[in-house]
Amino acid sequence: MKQRFFLPALCLLAAVLGAPHGRAQVLDPALGISTIPLWPSGAPEVAGADAADLPTLTVFLPQKGKGTGSAVVVAPGGSYLGLASNLEGRQVADWFTSLGLTAFVLKYRLGAKYLYPIPLEDAQRAVRLVRSSATSYGFLPDRIGFIGFSAGGHLAAATGTLFDAGKADAGDPVERLSSRPDFLILGYPWLNAMQPSGHYITYCSLIKTIPPETCKLDEQKYTPSLHVTPQTPTTFIYSTTDDGTVPISASVNFYNALIAAGVPAELHIFRHGEHGSGMGAGSAALDQWPGLLEQWLRDQGLLTPPAKP
Repeated sequence: MKQRFFLPALCLLAAVLGAPHGRAQVLDPALGISTIPLWPSGAPEVAGADAADLPTLTVFLPQKGKGTGSAVVVAPGGSYLGLASNLEGRQVADWFTSLGLTAFVLKYRLGAKYLYPIPLEDAQRAVRLVRSSATSYGFLPDRIGFIGFSAGGHLAAATGTLFDAGKADAGDPVERLSSRPDFLILGYPWLNAMQPSGHYITYCSLIKTIPPETCKLDEQKYTPSLHVTPQTPTTFIYSTTDDGTVPISASVNFYNALIAAGVPAELHIFRHGEHGSGMGAGSAALDQWPGLLEQWLRDQGLLTPPAKP
């Protein structure tokens, strides 16, 4: 019995340590979970040595032999002050792996200590790093999505509109890769985060150390609907009409910008539903949205394993 359990764990450990540049650290060999620092030699602009200062990806693998050739980066929300890493991270990753996707839960830097655009830089690096890991983890480098909830939804949309093709002369091979996700999924996204909007919260109202003049610049540069182009990835959006935390109009504006640019998009607006419902939170109506997402993924061909050569 000992041999039966020990050998698979050892094989997994060897596989994880064989990931690109040996960056992965096994968290639970039995469950196939590992974590990867975004920068193996230390993240730029780090202001301390606490765990919160170290942006990472936690890897959740699909069942062996069940991979679809697709992967997704998961960005939990939390107002850019914290991370709902279970509700909008672990639970989401487990759902994706059940469909055969490899899921990477992103821990990005937060708060007044790491003001925007540092969270965006972490997200862009995450896409590049996942792309560099495609061969090791068994998915295609052009089938990498980015899903985010609330503030993570704003981060996902910013990543999908403010990407670059990589720096061909970079010394770090990861930095030579594109930061563009191939598809976006936004759950009740806080897309107006940088815009003054009446009684709704804003990034500046929560992180009070930002001078007002800086907030004005952020409003233009980091409002995703202002940067949609035909190259913006195909997008799935889910939100609720009576969300009291973020306005539904922000999701509608982003959707309209996508359509105007000719980007394939799908928007689902539920009549009722609290902000922060994750994969549905037991609501009879909201529990339906993962099924809608699964159908959308299937329509994109993202749940179909690539043909073998």
